[in-house]
Amino acid sequence: MTERAGLKAPAVEWPTLALIAACHALWYLGVSWAASTFLPFGMALTILAITLHSSLQHEVLHGHPTHVRALNEALVALPLGLLFPYGRFRDLHLAHHRDEYLTDPYDDPESNFQDPQVWARLPGPFKALLRFNNTLLGRMLVGPAIACATFVPADLRAILRGDRAIARDWALHLAGLGLLTLILRGAEMPWWAYLMSAYAGLAILKIRTFLEHRAHEIARCRSVIVEGGRVLPFLFLNNNLHIVHHTKPGLAWYLLPAHYRAHRAEYLRRNDSYLYRNYGEIFRAHFLRAKDPVPHPLRPGEG
Repeated sequence: MTERAGLKAPAVEWPTLALIAACHALWYLGVSWAASTFLPFGMALTILAITLHSSLQHEVLHGHPTHVRALNEALVALPLGLLFPYGRFRDLHLAHHRDEYLTDPYDDPESNFQDPQVWARLPGPFKALLRFNNTLLGRMLVGPAIACATFVPADLRAILRGDRAIARDWALHLAGLGLLTLILRGAEMPWWAYLMSAYAGLAILKIRTFLEHRAHEIARCRSVIVEGGRVLPFLFLNNNLHIVHHTKPGLAWYLLPAHYRAHRAEYLRRNDSYLYRNYGEIFRAHFLRAKDPVPHPLRPGEG
């Protein structure tokens, strides 16, 4: 046994290792045989694999499936989702785990809230776009594009200012894209179909992140629990049990459900019953209706 993230864990988490292998096999099946047999079928498999791969990258950045970080990262290094360098995802997500800053427009890199004073100065069309992005439909349709339009230019500016760590992460990402291109050149899926599949994978991930955190004065009350379902919780590797993940980020994905069931009352007390029964409930409530305002409700606006 070895110590990871403050928890006892086996030297190798075989369920995670097996799932990494199965995910890559599913992806290759999607872009090759399935795509040549029936392109929509190939795209569906590829979308599922890309979604799952991002969830596996999330597992890896929290120290799974072995105690060797370089090995873990090599296992998920191929950038199936195209857009985000793994190193940037890792660093920004770990910064997001400072729970005292959750949802803050400046200190939480995964926040979708705006500073009210910045919001007041935005042009009307941008406000309309961000309001649409605060519905689940909008988050899925335009959320990935908004993330790209904000994240990539910000990283480019940082590189031009001399940030070597970010430059390194992008260099590794571009090398991975080169390898991915070589693989896809020998596969059966056309590039336009792969680009659509990658975008759709990001759109599915936006379902998970849509309401993971709410603005609340108490930090421990900000993270959600979504209890039911099978397909989406599996694709998200049980990160729907989000308060559990933020409380015990070193707990492997396959251990989260049993741990939650054993301590359900405590976690609901901890997050002040920020609970949804399943993702169907979320779709019904927020597919066309925003859950939150865009300006952060707990930050001061313009006086």
